[in-house]
Amino acid sequence: MFDLLTTVEYGGCSAKLSPKELDEILGRLASPVSERLLVSSDTHDDAAVYQLNDETALIFTTDFFPPLCSDPYEFGQIAACNSLSDIYAMGGTPLMSLNIILFPSKNIPKEVLYQILKGGQDKVAETGSMIVGGHTIDDFPPKYGLAVIGTVHPDKVITNSQAKPGDLLILTKPLGMGIIVAGKRLNEVNPADYQNALDYMKLLNKTGAELMQKYHVKAATDITGFSLLGHALKVCKASNVSMQIDSQAIPVLSGAYDLADMGCLPGAAFRNQDFAEADIINGQIDYNLKMIMFDAQTSGGLLISAPADSAEALLKDLKESVYPDSAIIGKVLPRQKKYIELK
Repeated sequence: MFDLLTTVEYGGCSAKLSPKELDEILGRLASPVSERLLVSSDTHDDAAVYQLNDETALIFTTDFFPPLCSDPYEFGQIAACNSLSDIYAMGGTPLMSLNIILFPSKNIPKEVLYQILKGGQDKVAETGSMIVGGHTIDDFPPKYGLAVIGTVHPDKVITNSQAKPGDLLILTKPLGMGIIVAGKRLNEVNPADYQNALDYMKLLNKTGAELMQKYHVKAATDITGFSLLGHALKVCKASNVSMQIDSQAIPVLSGAYDLADMGCLPGAAFRNQDFAEADIINGQIDYNLKMIMFDAQTSGGLLISAPADSAEALLKDLKESVYPDSAIIGKVLPRQKKYIELK
């Protein structure tokens, strides 16, 4: 089978634009205003939410990127899982999706395109929703993702703007996905560690969304290309709070720390650092762990701001479900001079 990694320099969410540059551009655009628009672009949340009636709101999102693995079927699974994650981060349920496909029809066998689409289709089917069409462009390198519509009750929307002082922070998947993929490119990663990272990227945040609703969580985000610290900063700004994050409590993928120690740090980690570090107090923490917290994740876990009285019960349910590495990694504080304190 054709090796998709031969087509790209940056794959997955590491291919995102710099969050600092993106903020500067988006800041010049006016946000739409509507009484039915429950979540718009002004808080840089995971998706937009539009209320249809007293019982139903629509969640709308899109995501796509170049390959981050060799196998086209796995690439399709991961890209679809990543696109669906925004719906789950808002506490919703996917309804239907459209394929977004950029594919060089003369450079790569057509079977590769089929396998990408089949991977996406199978992952969407796992959610109980469906792909109902899409759009294709002939382009190199290949890129794939989804535009997704989901539903949620208007009173149960989970946003990045409702974190409260006293909440505990739960992370549901380990970090280091970007570093592991970079290690694969350099032939420095253990094959088992690489496959473990891919398996985490294929793991839906569906159960996480269901458990957040069970415990009446109001604030969360998913961790993708802007890293744990980049996305945490967006929560802080949207909620007007600060956070204290314990670097020693961060779950890390097997092999990622050793690769970081070797200097295997993707460029996206430094772009994320440039975006967020001015708003961070760095304690006496391990440099490798700090850079892992800046590492761009693809189809990463949820960062949940859970009320303190239910956080331990939620954590227990998460660990006993499909997220055994879930951990409490910090807490939400009243607004401080800096948004994030690392310890």
